[in-house]
This record gives sequence, C-alpha cells and structure tokens, in this order.
Amino acid sequence: MSGPRHADRPEHTTLHPDQLEVAPGIVHETLQGWIPALASEEELREALEKAFDYRGDVTITRKDGSKLEGYIFDRVSGQDLVTSFVRLLPRDSNQRVKIAYSEIAALAFTGRDTAAGKSWEAWVKKYWEKKEKGEESLSLQPESLEE
Repeated sequence: MSGPRHADRPEHTTLHPDQLEVAPGIVHETLQGWIPALASEEELREALEKAFDYRGDVTITRKDGSKLEGYIFDRVSGQDLVTSFVRLLPRDSNQRVKIAYSEIAALAFTGRDTAAGKSWEAWVKKYWEKKEKGEESLSLQPESLEE
C-alpha cells in the first residue's frame, strides 16, 4: 500500500511556482540615534547584541561617568554581567578596549550607520542611472561606504 505522491498533495496544486520562489526580505532596524533603557540585565544584553550588529559607532557611558565612543567588534556573553564583556575600537585610538557589561551605565547609538541605504538594489539603480547619462568611468567595483 502506498500513500499519495508528493505532487498530488492539495497544497501543491493550489500554489503557483513563482510564489514558491519568493522569500521574504529582512527588515533592518534603524538604530542610529537610539538610546536604549538599560533597566534590566536582559535589556542590557539585548541592547549590546544590537550594538554588536550595528555598523556604526556607539557611545558607552561607564558607571564611573567616563564615556567611550567607538565600534563594537566583539562581545562575550558570560554567566553574569561581570563575566560578560564587549570589545571596542575607540574612535580616536587604535587601542582595543575591553569593557565588562557590569561597568556599563548607558549606551547610545551615536555614529552614522555606514551601511544604511547601501542595498544591492540601490547600487544597481544608481549604476544604470549613470550608464544612461553616458558616464564612461563606470566600474563594477563597490563604492566606498564613507561619504
């Protein structure tokens, strides 16, 4: 005894093949300028995860009142806030700084998100606009993210 063939199932007879090939896109949050409330350990951890994924500088205010602005390039989530830390490349130095989550009083997304608006679709549109205007120095090399 055999069951119905895969292609004979009802859900396959009602869908158009083009509909099956469309995947939903990713919606990116706009974090630039955001100052999250860090009232709980969970909120702090969530905000620092977003800061790690952010493509711009953040400003960390330590509990001693000192501020450090830079790019978070690494983080380690430990058992508690003392054993969890972020590593930051300061804006005005090449020295890497390690900051324990327990030292962080505030976090602000202060830098420009360098990849905002830099989608593939936007790049292709810009490329074809330049080509239609007759520009000859067009290149398939990516443009700098710095403006």
